[in-house]
Amino acid sequence: MAIITISRQVGALGDEVSSELARRLGYKFIAREEIEKRIVEFGFKESKLPKYDERKPGFFASLAKDRDEYLNYTQYAILEAAQNKNVIIIGRGAFVVLQDVPNNISVRLISDDETRIKRLMAEHNWDEKQAVQRIKESDANRAGFHSSFYNVDIDDAAFYHTVINTSKLDLKLTVSLIANLVESKVTVKQEEDGNKVIDELLKAQGVVNKLSMELHLNIEFMHASIHENTLVLHGVSDSPATVEQALQYIRKEMPGFEVKSAVSIVHDFKTFQ
Repeated sequence: MAIITISRQVGALGDEVSSELARRLGYKFIAREEIEKRIVEFGFKESKLPKYDERKPGFFASLAKDRDEYLNYTQYAILEAAQNKNVIIIGRGAFVVLQDVPNNISVRLISDDETRIKRLMAEHNWDEKQAVQRIKESDANRAGFHSSFYNVDIDDAAFYHTVINTSKLDLKLTVSLIANLVESKVTVKQEEDGNKVIDELLKAQGVVNKLSMELHLNIEFMHASIHENTLVLHGVSDSPATVEQALQYIRKEMPGFEVKSAVSIVHDFKTFQ
């Protein structure tokens, strides 16, 4: 009856908690490989994933059309997974994509550096230097990814229902805490409302994907937000006519919604292809 989104530090037992929680609740665990596979199935080249997947894109990559394509496909894959209900989704900014869904429970898993180092050394047979380097790289990449793609601070506790330190609490207790939270927090009404919101977000994201990838309208960083019966289109463009064309298309595809523009008009705006 819930959608659980897990954000985690490397070495904080993200996969372990998610797998055991899925077993306990009878949920499906959507691991990173499934999201990546779906993104590639949509048409994103697998060879380009390392530039964007849970890392801050480099300067030129951040300006390329691939950036928008990756983000749009990622958000669609997350919403598509959430539509199946009773799922646990880890990483890829899922807690941001689903933050307005009433039956979403978002969890952040952290651990102290000493514990993380020990876990990585044991898991990968690394020395301490290798483990420390992996932690530094992962923390920087994940912070950069969320800042670049979603404009959020991944360590801001206000985004989560709970933040759990898995160096203080073991796997079993961590899973129990999350399971109890889900069972006590999510109501039938929230589930019904959540299903409706996800359907609307999925449809809106599908429209954005078509505007960007099929109709090739020149609106960069394009995305849509929905609040009640109002859809707002965001992005940057150099043409008011292009924005109006996009709005007209959305109105046709999503009757019953008031459609507004928050697209910034910047003349001579160019991107790297």
